[in-house]
Amino acid sequence: MTTPDPADRVLARASLAEGNPTGWFEQLYTAASRGEADLPWARNVPNPELAGWLRPGEGRRALVVGSALGDDAEHLASAGWAVTAFDVAPTAIEAARTRFPESRVDYVVADLLNPPGAWHQAFDLVVEIMNIQAMPREFRPAAVASLAGFLAPGGTALVCEVAEESTDVETWVGPPWPFSRAEIESVAQGGVRLVSLQTIRAGARYWATFTR
Repeated sequence: MTTPDPADRVLARASLAEGNPTGWFEQLYTAASRGEADLPWARNVPNPELAGWLRPGEGRRALVVGSALGDDAEHLASAGWAVTAFDVAPTAIEAARTRFPESRVDYVVADLLNPPGAWHQAFDLVVEIMNIQAMPREFRPAAVASLAGFLAPGGTALVCEVAEESTDVETWVGPPWPFSRAEIESVAQGGVRLVSLQTIRAGARYWATFTR
């Protein structure tokens, strides 16, 4: 008996077949809100590596990419960061606002492939944890360029993705699709430079920091 593919993979393939690399997120969040699908990334707690890195924000601006249900954004806000958190899925943003009705986070619907111009070099901290990996490689250069463009001079970007070197790429079924080391390093563009790059979780993920 063949196990059915999870909803995220089914929806992603259909969306990609239509030339839309991000449209399936809204479809998945909508299905999850009806109890018809699971969100494989929903943990209801902040990312542990981000929690371990956490620094006092002291009112500085932070941007959370692909903020989902808001756990990472709220964790940063609790440390004094002025947080903008965005997701391409309106239903995700609505769910985050519902979960945290008294939140200080500015939750925004936006697309990493076409972000607001006002965000250019506007953030002292940029957090990208396992979002761009949901896009096939042909879409990633534009997403990475947007990511690098958010970072203000002297700021810090934190980037985490599944590590290609820990996977059998020939048999891997996505999404997500693993990142190569070169793809992670490519965030260092337009004045952004790599500070550190390591593998974590027994080599399964990359964790990189950048600055401008």
